[in-house]
Amino acid sequence: MNKKEQIDLILRRTVEVHNKDTLIEKLNSGRKLVVKFGADPSRPDLHLGHTVPLRALKILQELGHEIVFVIGDFTAMIGDPSGKSKTRPSLSFEETRKNGETYFKQVAKILDPNKIKIVYNSEWLSKMSFKDVINLTGKYTVARILERDDFNNRFKNNIPIGIHEFLYPLMQGYDSVALHADIEIGGTDQTFNLLVGRELQRDYGQEPQDVMCFPLLVGLDGKEKMSKSLGNYIGVDESPEIMYEKAMRIPDNVLMDYFKLTTDINLDKAKKIIEKDVVEAHRVYAREIIKMYHEEKLIEQAEKRYKTVAKGGIPDNIEEIEVESSIIDNSISLPDLLLLSKIVPSKSEGRRLIGQNGISLNGTKENDVNTIITFKNFVNNELVIQKGKKKFVKIVIK
Repeated sequence: MNKKEQIDLILRRTVEVHNKDTLIEKLNSGRKLVVKFGADPSRPDLHLGHTVPLRALKILQELGHEIVFVIGDFTAMIGDPSGKSKTRPSLSFEETRKNGETYFKQVAKILDPNKIKIVYNSEWLSKMSFKDVINLTGKYTVARILERDDFNNRFKNNIPIGIHEFLYPLMQGYDSVALHADIEIGGTDQTFNLLVGRELQRDYGQEPQDVMCFPLLVGLDGKEKMSKSLGNYIGVDESPEIMYEKAMRIPDNVLMDYFKLTTDINLDKAKKIIEKDVVEAHRVYAREIIKMYHEEKLIEQAEKRYKTVAKGGIPDNIEEIEVESSIIDNSISLPDLLLLSKIVPSKSEGRRLIGQNGISLNGTKENDVNTIITFKNFVNNELVIQKGKKKFVKIVIK
């Protein structure tokens, strides 16, 4: 793609741009721009929703601009209140550094890690005196802060708001001042904070940064934004087999958004495939993300596994867990074995699934919560546990 096509590709994914005219002028100026991106150290595991702004950064990186990742180790001590209905727990300094390392290992799947500048906002925020903080807070009114939806809703519903939370958007905005940012990128849930950066730069005599806001990708449930806590995500570190299976579960009505926001596939081509055969469109999408985050040669294996599972069979190469023979000698209840295999988070969840016909042993449904597992349940010292239609674990006796 030429430069114009690359810029158009970025803009096609944005929801809001502040200010589009000056943004395009900057991008065509020929100078190296400072592009700021705030990395949240509280959520180090990346899913496809996180890749939407990261893919825009990749294009800007290819255009020769300086990508600056701001790790909010200092702001994490407050906890980002964006979109929250209550005060968010803070992180320790050690947690932010550890999470930051995990984050960048995954980011390397998308961006060139050697061309990323990593900074921690404690470098400047921790050095501010109380006088500096008072000067900063004097640049915004409480009325303006309460314009932010989450603060406004909490205030109207008498839900406590800590004074320190009001500082968060000012601190994030001041990061732009410290870096002399030309452009900042973020999700629509960060729009207020990004615009605070523009205003603070004006107050400090700088040219205001241009802001690009990207949409929040809807999760596999088709309703809520993609989130690990909701379980409706496709993780960039997940295996090709799991990626493929999850891609096939994307609701038909949002599949076009997935093509638009998370791939470079031509949108007219994607639209035609969806209109002609939506199942095939899911396959095309599944192949594309495996190629992007793994290797193209692994697509065939992932498709084979999916077809096997879809037909009710047991796939090859499933996760194996070895157990001591003494555990089986003494016998073990099925709920205990499910917990041991980590296929369920608790025995109560195991009992619930058993009662709802959600557990199979070597391909046979097991709905008795009082089932005791002994050697007779194993075939050649192996027992395959299946949860629902897709999750398999093989128990192997040492």
